[in-house]
Amino acid sequence: MNDVARLRKTIRDLHGLDSQHVESVPVNETVNGEPVWQGDVEVFAIRGHPNAQRAYAWSYRGDDDTLHHVAVLGVAPINSAIDAVRAAIVTDARKRRQ
Repeated sequence: MNDVARLRKTIRDLHGLDSQHVESVPVNETVNGEPVWQGDVEVFAIRGHPNAQRAYAWSYRGDDDTLHHVAVLGVAPINSAIDAVRAAIVTDARKRRQ
């Protein structure tokens, strides 16, 4: 299974939605000039959601070398790949504090 197919499966598994790949968007997110995330975000058109027309998905290796897959729906205020990455970073930081 290639990465796009795997991410389509992730969207299906997490959100129960069918998707079609639209484009790859390079994202370089920094905080105070320091890189916090860099990679390609895959953008998908989705069907069957009342408020979202897009999903943003990517894979990354964690500190333990485990491969993680992320899929964020394009529901306001998430309107772009960078918005999706920022939302995932905030969500991850909140989980770590709990």
